[in-house]
Amino acid sequence: MTDLLADIEELVRCESPSSDHDAVARSAEVVAAVGRRLLDAEPERIVTDGCTHLRWRFGDAPKVLLLGHHDTVWPLGSLATHPFSVRDGVLRGPGCFDMKTGVVMALHAVAALEDRSGVTILITGDEEIGSPRSRPLIEDEARGCDAAFVLEASAAGGALKTRRKGTSMYRIVVEGKASHAGLEPEKGINAGVEIAHQILAVSALDDPERGTTVVPTALSAGTTSNTVPANAVVAVDVRAWETDEQERVDAAIRQLKPVLDGAKLRIEGGINRPPLDSASSAGLFRLASALATELGLGELTETAVGGASDGNFTAGLGIPTLDGLGAVGDGAHADHEHVIVDEIPRRTALLNALVKAVLSQ
Repeated sequence: MTDLLADIEELVRCESPSSDHDAVARSAEVVAAVGRRLLDAEPERIVTDGCTHLRWRFGDAPKVLLLGHHDTVWPLGSLATHPFSVRDGVLRGPGCFDMKTGVVMALHAVAALEDRSGVTILITGDEEIGSPRSRPLIEDEARGCDAAFVLEASAAGGALKTRRKGTSMYRIVVEGKASHAGLEPEKGINAGVEIAHQILAVSALDDPERGTTVVPTALSAGTTSNTVPANAVVAVDVRAWETDEQERVDAAIRQLKPVLDGAKLRIEGGINRPPLDSASSAGLFRLASALATELGLGELTETAVGGASDGNFTAGLGIPTLDGLGAVGDGAHADHEHVIVDEIPRRTALLNALVKAVLSQ
């Protein structure tokens, strides 16, 4: 347990916001050092568009992929307000739950294997922003594997994540025309008003009965309080359980037209991750449940969640995928982010047993 906690502390104390490539590179070196000590093997450093990922491959025929990420949503300086600590059986610190504890668990679980042949560990550096640079890498590593185990944090109560919504991410960009808001507003084309029309249009694409959400999020428009806005942009977050729902919303967003005369509209982004269907995880969940019983870990539970992970990519390729195998705790991306310490070795033992079971098949 002491070694696990010390390694988690090393990773948490090295802040790694996704958007800061230098910080992510520093974090990769910390992860590499921990892995090198545990596995007696140097990882490959794979840099895509400035973002650093790590890969350990054992053997010539990959069978099991352990998948995680070392980037976080927390900006540099977060340790000053959310310091690393372990008190009363609870570990805290930025990124501890999502998902630096899971990274350490993966390294320890593989280190405990007598035979690692067939195992690949892939730790990426851009998951929190949708894996734009690592997706091809993830999919290449997953192809041909018998199982992908995702070290994202568990759901409430330690539940494994056996179903996830697919995600789509868009930016609706409006080009209008500036003018003086007091002297001649009629000579402008108000991008702020146009973006408001578009926000209402995309919000109407929700389908609560099918669990589809279309949510306008980050919004900006204009430059000064007395100028008709010449530009505006809104981000749109889409989640859906089914691929056809993703495609319906995608088609509708791409068909949006300007409402104001002279306004121009541009759509950026698109479908990001396919859904992780329960069929992708059912067999592995049954295996995990049986192993948990053998190990005396108690009954495992499962759940469906709206958030997506890189497991959506592996499941989308038809690779059996089990997610949520990482830390047990709560508060991903929030001030109360934390990990239950006693569950760390228990879940690490389960992961080790799962990998051995798949390798032996």
